[in-house]
Amino acid sequence: MCRRKPASGILGIIQKSSNVGTSKLALMNAPEDFWNYYDSLGFGRAPNTGFPGEASGRLRNWKSWRPIEQATMSFGYGVSVSLLQMARAYTIFVNDGVLLPLSLYRTANPMPGKRVLSAKTAREMRDLLVANSQPGGGAVGGRIIGYSIGGKSGTARKLEGRSYVANKHRALFIGFAPGKAPRLIVAVMIDEPSAGKYYGGAVAAPVFSAVAGGALRVLNVQPDEPSNNTLLPESTPVPVDF
Repeated sequence: MCRRKPASGILGIIQKSSNVGTSKLALMNAPEDFWNYYDSLGFGRAPNTGFPGEASGRLRNWKSWRPIEQATMSFGYGVSVSLLQMARAYTIFVNDGVLLPLSLYRTANPMPGKRVLSAKTAREMRDLLVANSQPGGGAVGGRIIGYSIGGKSGTARKLEGRSYVANKHRALFIGFAPGKAPRLIVAVMIDEPSAGKYYGGAVAAPVFSAVAGGALRVLNVQPDEPSNNTLLPESTPVPVDF
């Protein structure tokens, strides 16, 4: 369970993937401040891993935004980022607000990061993401037997040309485990799921569960929850996300 009781309003926005809620929060910020936050996460710039052809994504200049564009950017449309960039953004939640650099190689010493959030805000967000994995949340499909997790699902229509396509999707789930003392961040994207489901909570979250669960056992990370914290049955409805 979370160390502190999460704010019910924000938790509801996360659990229900409320586009209205995220839009209202986004529009409480000046466009330049909103852009600066996305920029501080590395969006719009290559992550500099040294891997050939890595994508920088696209983050348009805030001066050209309209309010509707700032609103839609808050829930993932109108901004282009790679799965790696999104996974990196999650390092602020597991590292007390410090964004960590990326490396394809094992490093002898931790590389210095950059503070993006206060430690207090980062911990509160981590608690909210852990609470999202509890019954009623959108991350229940990512739960791992014996371990707590935190995470968020996402579902996006695919962009073809200059338009989003109604019948083609990408299903996503990004999470960390164990939720109480994170050791891993795992990001999953399913391109054009075609087995009758396409929401991230139903399609990508179970992949996270399998991959992260296996990795925790390989790393010999001790379970932090009872072994009867079983996953919900497949027939259990999954909350709709964006």
